[in-house]
Order: sequence, then C-alpha cells, then structure tokens
Amino acid sequence: MSVIDLAASPSDLRALAEQSNAWPFEQAKAIVARLKKNPKDNPKDEVLFETGYGPSGLPHIGTFGEVARTTMVRHAFRVLTEDKIKTRLLAFSDDMDGLRKVPDNVPNKEMLEQHLGKPLTKVPDPFGTHPSFGQHNNARLRAFLDQFGFDYEFASSTEYYTSGRFDAALLRMLERIEKVMAIMLPSLREERAASYSPFLPICPRTGLVLYVPVTAHDAKAGTVSYEDPDTKESITVPVTGGRCKLQWKPDWAMRWYALGVDYEMAGKDLIDSVKLSAKICAALGGTPPEGFNYELFLDEKGQKISKSKGNGLTIDEWLRYASPESLSLFMYREPKAAKRLYFDVIPRNVDDYQQFLDGFTRQEARQQLQNPVWHIHSGKPPQADMPVTFQLLLTLVSSSNAENAETLWGFIGRYRPGVTPQTHPKLDAMVGYAINYYRDFVAPTKQFREPTEGERAALQDLRDALANMPASATAEDIQNVVYEIGRREPFLDMVKKGKDGRPGVSLDWFNMLYQVLLGQEKGPRFGSFVAVYGVQNAVNMIDGALARSS
Repeated sequence: MSVIDLAASPSDLRALAEQSNAWPFEQAKAIVARLKKNPKDNPKDEVLFETGYGPSGLPHIGTFGEVARTTMVRHAFRVLTEDKIKTRLLAFSDDMDGLRKVPDNVPNKEMLEQHLGKPLTKVPDPFGTHPSFGQHNNARLRAFLDQFGFDYEFASSTEYYTSGRFDAALLRMLERIEKVMAIMLPSLREERAASYSPFLPICPRTGLVLYVPVTAHDAKAGTVSYEDPDTKESITVPVTGGRCKLQWKPDWAMRWYALGVDYEMAGKDLIDSVKLSAKICAALGGTPPEGFNYELFLDEKGQKISKSKGNGLTIDEWLRYASPESLSLFMYREPKAAKRLYFDVIPRNVDDYQQFLDGFTRQEARQQLQNPVWHIHSGKPPQADMPVTFQLLLTLVSSSNAENAETLWGFIGRYRPGVTPQTHPKLDAMVGYAINYYRDFVAPTKQFREPTEGERAALQDLRDALANMPASATAEDIQNVVYEIGRREPFLDMVKKGKDGRPGVSLDWFNMLYQVLLGQEKGPRFGSFVAVYGVQNAVNMIDGALARSS
C-alpha cells in the first residue's frame, strides 16, 4: 500500500511541529524542555518512555490505550528532535505484586483462592497455558501489542527484582528510609501509618508477599526484620535479590529512579499517587518523569472499567467489530476527557477514521500534523481507499438481512464496479466487522415503529418518486428526491434554509425513514444507501412497511 509523503525535511517538519498544539506535540515539548535542564557536562543520550501494566487481570483496552498514546508522544518527540536522540519504550509489568483477589473473568477460581497473597509469577495459571498467572497475562499483553506493531521492550518486575537490577536503588531506598517515610506517612490512615514500611518481605517459608510491620531497617547490612505472622519468629532478610519488594507507590518511584524514566502517563485516579511517587523519586536523588493524567474509560453504566471486573470492552471484542485503526483513533481523541468505552462508540470511530484519512491529502502540512491519522500512523498514513462507510454496510445488512459477505459484496459491486475483496482487502475486513456487529447488537434491538398518517402519505410519495427513477440514478439524484419529498409538515426546518431559499428538512424526516423502514434509530445518508441497495429494493422495502402498517 502506497504511503503519503509529507515531502518535508526533518528540520522543516520540526519547525511545523513546534507550532502544532496537537496534544502529542504538547507532551513532547515538555520532554524537550526537561532535557534542556540537564547539566551540560552530563547530557542525556537516551529518553526512556514507560508504561505500566498490573497483570492481576487480563489486559483490557485501557492498557492498550496507554501504550498507543505513549507511542504517539514518543514519535512526536522524535520529530521535535529530528530523531537525533535515542528513545525506548518500556512496557513494564508489575508481575511481582501479590494476588489480592480472584478476578471475576477467569476459570478455576477455587484454585486461585489457594494462592492468594503470592506474587503473580508464583500463582499457577488458571488457563493452564503458562507457568504462572502473571506470565499468562504478560503473554496476552505482548501478543496484542505485537499485533499492532508497537516498538517496545517488555520488562518484568519479577525479573528486575530477582536479577539484582534494582538492588542499588533498593539499597538507596533503605538508606533514605526516613525521608521516604516522611513523605508516605501523612498520606496514610493512622492505623496503617503505625506499622507502615515501604518494604514488603517475601516469606521464605510460604512465598507470600507479607504486609507485616517491619521491626528494623538496617541500611548498613541492607536488611529488614519482621516477625513471622504464624511462627512469631523474628526473621531478617536482605532487601535485594528479590527477597523483598516495595509497596506500589515507593515501587513506582524506585523504578523511575533506577531506570531514569523520562515520561510516563497515568490515569486521573492516580493523580495523588503520581505526586507522592514523584516526591519519593526526588528524595532518592532522581528526577520524576514528565507525563499527564488521562481521564478514565467508562462502561455503559458510566462506571470505571476494571481488569478484575471485566466490564467495558475487551481488546478482542473491539477487534471483532472494527479495525485496529479505529481503536487507535478512539485513544487519540481527547485523552483528558472521560469517555464511554462501549459497543455503540465503534461505528462512529470506524467512519471518522476514514474521514480523517480521506481528508489528509487535501490538507497543508501544518494541518496534517493536527490530523489524528498522522499520529496514529507515526507520520505515514496509508492512502485512503474505502468506497463505502461502515454505517452504510450496517444498514445494508439490516435492510437485506444479509448475514453473509457474498450478498453484501453483490451490493457493493453494483454500486462500485471493479471493487472486489481482492482489490480492497480492508473493505473486505470491514464487511466481516459489519456482519458481526449487526448480529450481536443491531438485530436483537431492531424495533419497527408504525408511521403516522402523515408519515404514511410521505412514504407513499417517496415510493412513487423512487419507482419513477432509473436504476442507474446516482446517490445525489436520489438524495435530492428524498429531500424534496420530505419538504412538508411536520418535517420542515424553518431555520435551516435550502439552496433555493425555501425551508429546509429536519433530521426527523430521515430518522423516521430508518425507524419505520429498518427498525433502527439512525443510518447513513439515505440517498447513498438507496444507491447501493438498489432503487427497486428500496421501493419494495417501502411497500413492505406500508403493508405492515395498513
């Protein structure tokens, strides 16, 4: 597939990017400013972007969104620096966390209950496909990120702790324990503050992550001591080598410090946690990363989506009904605004993606950098070549009850001669998406309403007008006829005038057509639908609706 070339040199592109207020560029500019603060005798030769994943449940779209958005910021940074500074994206999994509760959406829940409290990489996999639950969820995440072609490195908390990679930072945390405690204690309830320690020992006897009071911190020896909750024996363990892990806010700060993370975004619900972790990172001698707090995704009830609850949309579900690019567009849009992440948002994002792609070549370079597809495709959007909309395909399926691709391609081939599954594989994929979406969401909710007497008269007039049109009538010709028939009460729009100065036609006319003829609330441009569906088929449809309501 050919690729659009902005035909701009790196320096020209950078100049345009510096003037852009698209949110990935705004974020990237903050990283550029951060680098300018580094001492000249110690310039930073690499910028590290990080995303975090808690593998206590299966990956959901929110996890993907964080990687997709961070990738957009990373690319914007590369443009602003003319790609002269090395960058890496680290997808970090907190798989050493203890399993606190059994997720709702996994098998073998009884087995998991026997391993509550153990690090996720020590909990058996309830699916039986990997050595541990943590590794199973890590694999699910990586498979999806790989499917999208993200350029990232995967990192396991268990591996980093047990290999000694965090040892120096853990010892620094122990050395500066008083400063860390002074930051954390005011944020805790009195009862928890009385026994709080950033360090969580891993019990040598049971393998559990212990939330127990630490009786002693020994910075010189690099150890902490605690009382075994079962045997009451005093135990001393090193904080290094995976024998301890940190509570999550100090853990986050330690990771920023140890790895030199420059950029990490987080959900709005973690604002206070980001602030605390930033203070701890500074107390360790590090510089907290740049980033921003994005708004949360909500399910159909307006509740926050959750890995453990399994509410909202899953990654696999979106891809059953729509393209990966449509999901990327959903993630690009308004990251600081809360958005419903449910099935009804899919059609709009599919068609909007195509509209942005269609408009890209007609834009000046400055406008192209504001176009979401530029960020979705890292500056190289593909050529637009989608002859029909997703909404139109859904309406075709609905109107013809065509639940097979061959029937839909029959309509498409008549409307766009020469367009086939072989010449347009992305359209062929969208045909499959439309059939799946119709079966699962449109068909079960179809509800035809009866037309009023006035609406029956308008439908009869539309039927007669269409019957007198040639089969070769264009979508525009049909739309003009539909518009003219609707120019009557109660569908007149006295505010919106037509080209001839006469009153316009309200959306109620077009909505009525879909509600009465197809049993759905809305649809695509009616003239385009009839052109693809066929004029005679549309006449027959109206006849059927009139017969039902007689």
